[in-house]
Amino acid sequence: MPHRWTIAFDADDTLWQNERFFQMSQERFGELLSNYVDPHDLKARLLEAERRNLGFYGYGVKGFTLSMIETALEVTNAEVPGQVILALLDMGRDMLAHPIHLMPGVSEVIPALAAQTTLVLITKGDLLDQERKLAQSQLGEYFSSVEIVSEKTAEVYQRIFARFETPRVMMVGNSLRSDVIPALEAGAWGVYVPADVTWELEHAEMPDHPRFCQINNIGDLPEVIGRLNK
Repeated sequence: MPHRWTIAFDADDTLWQNERFFQMSQERFGELLSNYVDPHDLKARLLEAERRNLGFYGYGVKGFTLSMIETALEVTNAEVPGQVILALLDMGRDMLAHPIHLMPGVSEVIPALAAQTTLVLITKGDLLDQERKLAQSQLGEYFSSVEIVSEKTAEVYQRIFARFETPRVMMVGNSLRSDVIPALEAGAWGVYVPADVTWELEHAEMPDHPRFCQINNIGDLPEVIGRLNK
């Protein structure tokens, strides 16, 4: 029987943990620069550097590492010790090599949904890093398509969804700004799965929309699909 749904998933902090590793590195960053600037001020300076650099470096660990180095140079008037820069580079490499940890319910739900729906992975970030994490997850075989994009917009979602001939489409993710709101604008359902920690630049107001819903974890998704199929 033809699939009735195409369901797209975000990757980082939806299928596997990600942001908490950035938070841990940011705490270490504060320790390394504690003699130069207050940790709270450093966090704000780093966030501004990340925002400023998105158009140049994109999303992911490499851009984050470069933003840390840039911030370290700024707050020390370019007098940051060389060993600090080396420590920041080591942190970036450690993040890129860190094994992934699937979010609760993912290992059960993804195979089950793949048997009855068309699954797509849509994620932002560095190409090599995202491919590495997908390979480690052992989930790749369940996705009909993997899309690693520079930004998630309504136009991007429309272009991807247009390739799948199913009556209904859905985007599932932990970011209201990137996963849910533009998917709703593209005509899809948007399912919000809050993560314990979400990057500040991904925050947005909760949408008031008939195709929006929120679930506690991925394990609740089959029930949502079943309800919508009635």
